[in-house]
Amino acid sequence: MRLRSRLLKSGLLLPIAALLGVASGANAQSLWSDPATWPSGQVPAAGDAVEIPRDMDVVLDVDAPGLRSLTIRGSLTFSDGRDISLESEWIYVPGGSLTIGTADNPHTSNATITLTDNVSGEDINTMGDRGIMLMGGTVNLHGTRDNTWSKLAATAERGATSVQLLDASGWAVGDEIVLASTDFNPRQAERCTITAVSGNTVSFAEPLEYMHFGEITFGVDERGEVANLSRNIVIQASEDAEESYFGGHLMAMAGSEMYIDSVEFSRMGQHLTLARYPVHFHILGEGAGQYVRNASIHDTFNRCVTVHGTNNLRIENNVTYNTVGHCFFMEDGIETGNAFIGNLAIQTKCHPTLDCVPTNLAANGERDAAYADPAAYREMSFHGGDTLLPSDNTVASFWITNPDNSYIDNVAAGSDQVGFWLSIPQHPNGAFAGTEISANTWPRRTPLRAFRGNTAHSNFDGFLIDRHIDQDNTFGLASIPLLPLTDPTDLESDVMETHFENLTAYKNRNGGLWGRGDLYVYNNLTLADNAIGMTQAAGDIGSLPFSSRLVNGLVVGETDNIGNPTTPDEVAYGRSLPKPSIPDFPIRGYEYYDYRDDVVDTTFVNFVDNDQRRTGALSFLLFTSAGLSTGSTIRGAEFVNAKPVYFPEYDTRFDNDNRGGNAYRTLSFRDLDGSVTGIPDSQVLLHDGENDSVATDDTCQIRPTWNAAVCTGDIGRLNLSDSRGELPAAVDLESRTARFALLASLSPNAPDTPLVQAQRAALFSRRPPQAPITLVRNGREFSVAGDQSTVRAGTEIEVRTERPEVTLSLAEMDEGSWVMFALPGFTSAASGAEQGTIEALRAATETSFFRGQDALWVKLVAAAPIMPVIRPTDLQASITVSR
Repeated sequence: MRLRSRLLKSGLLLPIAALLGVASGANAQSLWSDPATWPSGQVPAAGDAVEIPRDMDVVLDVDAPGLRSLTIRGSLTFSDGRDISLESEWIYVPGGSLTIGTADNPHTSNATITLTDNVSGEDINTMGDRGIMLMGGTVNLHGTRDNTWSKLAATAERGATSVQLLDASGWAVGDEIVLASTDFNPRQAERCTITAVSGNTVSFAEPLEYMHFGEITFGVDERGEVANLSRNIVIQASEDAEESYFGGHLMAMAGSEMYIDSVEFSRMGQHLTLARYPVHFHILGEGAGQYVRNASIHDTFNRCVTVHGTNNLRIENNVTYNTVGHCFFMEDGIETGNAFIGNLAIQTKCHPTLDCVPTNLAANGERDAAYADPAAYREMSFHGGDTLLPSDNTVASFWITNPDNSYIDNVAAGSDQVGFWLSIPQHPNGAFAGTEISANTWPRRTPLRAFRGNTAHSNFDGFLIDRHIDQDNTFGLASIPLLPLTDPTDLESDVMETHFENLTAYKNRNGGLWGRGDLYVYNNLTLADNAIGMTQAAGDIGSLPFSSRLVNGLVVGETDNIGNPTTPDEVAYGRSLPKPSIPDFPIRGYEYYDYRDDVVDTTFVNFVDNDQRRTGALSFLLFTSAGLSTGSTIRGAEFVNAKPVYFPEYDTRFDNDNRGGNAYRTLSFRDLDGSVTGIPDSQVLLHDGENDSVATDDTCQIRPTWNAAVCTGDIGRLNLSDSRGELPAAVDLESRTARFALLASLSPNAPDTPLVQAQRAALFSRRPPQAPITLVRNGREFSVAGDQSTVRAGTEIEVRTERPEVTLSLAEMDEGSWVMFALPGFTSAASGAEQGTIEALRAATETSFFRGQDALWVKLVAAAPIMPVIRPTDLQASITVSR
């Protein structure tokens, strides 16, 4: 804790008028350089603590170096007649105003404020030290920059000393620029100083170390961004902050107003210190009309722009570079109506010097072997002490905690971890935790206001809509989803569709997009050069018509952007790889996962096998132990130089989601119009020689390079235990309240309620391992792992097992569809109608059984679905048989 300053009580800060022994006059204007302005008759010198009283306007017309402090109760305005610098330990604005240009009259000369820290341990009215701190005050900072960033008009090769831009208007010799990485590595961003400008060509002295891509390739705009960091108004900490990471900060408390345009912030933010950020709106409530635009925020130690307890701000056209912690930061989840438009974030880091210790779904083959113990790793990630919040170790350029805000045309160009992360609390937390307004606010059930036109590249994960934070700012790899409801206060009310429009994700080392929720519609989504294009997890356990719908998408495996190959494998391959430690990782465009997903009118380009790695446009989450559905679909697909499907063989290096389960072996999706397989209304099933489906026979087409079979008919799910898919039968799924209690039970911070306790007990009350089951059809044996299989209606199957009892169930089938089973050695059935002959059994229209001489025969007939959507967990026919 930094010590509270006693300077506020010092005579050094008495109002000027009082020290002069005269009454203060309203709006009396004085020049800083005029000795008559000051009580001593001398212009303030280094070491002085200066106060400007209420009702007095002071114009700073000369440099003011080395001040002990500056308190502005009246107003201080920078003269625009010359370049001016001001240096102070801190600036306190209680009810006064600090002005360097206005919206109508921007400042045209150079103005610099430098915050020093020669006296440490101060705390100015609870707002800390080394800051510009507003308590009911106003800041107006308006410079001249309006063209803050552009894109490359052509590729800039390694060694180049000039680049062509789409728009270099207003850029000048001496400006500092940053070229964003256009490869998988975010640290390939490069800073240069302009030595010449000719039209839209800018030159610099030092040759580029990396190639920066500047083309639209296969329909994907991968033209690298170039940010201009220079502004004629600069707010900075002195150079010692580069060693201490204790930078300056600008903080507006209740009743304050900030209007910031075309300002450069450098060496700002105080590392590992709450509420000490480069630009910080702190619980202002209504912020309509206030803004931060055209700013440059770079080389900072604790975030970029923090919006806390403040609504309806406009954060627009800002650029950030080389920053620490979540950059554009929405703090508690109470904030609404804010608009983030056209901002560019380059090189967002977890720590000034250390590597991230992320909590993510990295493939096993790229995890650090030093962190083999998951519990110890989690503890280090969340509580290792090297980041401000636990989530900062999985840092995001845009950290979003309430969906009722707008994010339009922003770019996350190189985060160590996440580009855009919607991590939504159940209720607002932090300063609002435990309050009535928090209890009545449900961010995870609130509709998304606007999320369109955003781009994420050169991150680990591009877009992440999951891993929602708990009150202690930790999170799990899965969580209760963002699921907007017609009545957010009523968990059982109808779910609303959520629309994400015109997003682009490229060159992300893991996923272009990972979402969790239901009725998510992704329209005009563009994915390219990612390890994995898109994956969606269900939110309500398969209880809604679809989890996600990708519409009018473009998914490209590899473009002309070859990156900057560095490892031997990459050099041999001729392009950089998303996961260099596992160079044969199979890139895939779209992963089916977790119940029901649809793909509509989407084009897939450049998914071709080669000597380095296998690939496929459509695949599945490797190698998931959680739910999959035979109800997932695709229609209107187009494939250009692309293998449509690839289901990789099991490889622990590629896996990140297998916990010993086998749900992935039942993976399938339905090709509605034949645009994938050439066979309308066909089902694509796993067929890799080891995990073939009993639904497959000689009427199916085997696609060896896909590891898939293409079959027709009604194909659903067969369960061979008393569970429902991967969930035990005892789990309650009959209401959303129960289902969300089940999801909550997976969290270390789960509420200790009777329903959560019951769901946790049911979920983990697994019976001991059972003897294996083999299914035999048409003389071929199929081993069943995990008591699940896809199955085709109208087939007869023999069940071989040493188990004393077996429960057979059908799900996800048309009403009236049937499957027959012969169970040698079994003699009795606990339910169903008994039939006297095998012929009568075959003719039966309800679930029945027949006692044969050597086997019990069972016919399961699918009843009407329990819900309009046939969930894999809803059993349409079931019978338990015993020996």
